[in-house]
Amino acid sequence: MSKSNVNPPLTPPAPTSQVPSSVAAPKKKKPYPFWLGGVAATIAASITHPLDLTKVRLQASGDKRMLDSLQKTVRTAGVRGLFDGISGTWMRQMSYSMCRFWAYEESKKLLDATSPSAPAWKLGLAGSMAGGIAGLVGNPGEIVMVRLQGDFAKPPEKRFNYKHCFDALFRMVREEGPSSLARGVGPNVFRAVLMNASQLASYDFFKATLLATPYFDDNIYCHFTASFAAGTVATTVCSPADVLKSRIMNASGPGSSSTIATIRTALANEGALFVFKGWVPAWMRLQPTTILIFLTLEQLKRGVDWTRGKGWEAL
Repeated sequence: MSKSNVNPPLTPPAPTSQVPSSVAAPKKKKPYPFWLGGVAATIAASITHPLDLTKVRLQASGDKRMLDSLQKTVRTAGVRGLFDGISGTWMRQMSYSMCRFWAYEESKKLLDATSPSAPAWKLGLAGSMAGGIAGLVGNPGEIVMVRLQGDFAKPPEKRFNYKHCFDALFRMVREEGPSSLARGVGPNVFRAVLMNASQLASYDFFKATLLATPYFDDNIYCHFTASFAAGTVATTVCSPADVLKSRIMNASGPGSSSTIATIRTALANEGALFVFKGWVPAWMRLQPTTILIFLTLEQLKRGVDWTRGKGWEAL
């Protein structure tokens, strides 16, 4: 009997693991521009400048009440006087604030704290790292801002009479030496560490906590509530360093930049509670500033997302 010449059935090819292009892995989201935080902070600080001006003058002078300080400013310099030194505010925000927002995001990446579930201690550490860097970078702008704002609270013979922020910067170097740009750098860095650990980190923490509840979505109501809580925390935590920074930076002359000497003099003349002098105007200034910063920043981010969605990748 002859063998059959029937060929064995063909084995079907094994399925491939290729993924259709239509379901390819999603493209990693492009980071937001590093300068968004600086722009948001500059807009917010411009709006709240009169309150910031009053806070600095309360801390650097003998005024007792916020209303008294506001009335004195309007009486001596008019309504325009409420915006004295605003160029210093812009210089400070575009150096210090731009740096701190950028450094905070980079620090979160370094600490693997970019997810909404990141622990509070990692957020606080990232904020502290950002504050240390920004405090150093922004110290000259901080001094210029404080001096420009505090000038009219002094007797005419003791005023610096700077024309604008760049005049202040150049005259400080020429008249007091380059080391004047580092005046009060210790309290300023310390305050920046506290500010960013309490403001930036607590905003992220409160926002994530609110979004984890069924009562909030990622919208302006959530952003407002989180920033309100962050502003209160930041004001209380930063008050001691803020008072010392303002007094040291407003001082001039040999020995006037000593932190220890400033503390001893204030303790002897005013008592331990001097570190909370100006807390109410500081809270009233920092609250709207904090709220405006984060509301503006969130809207700027949405604007960037919208432009990118339209195919414009320049941002």
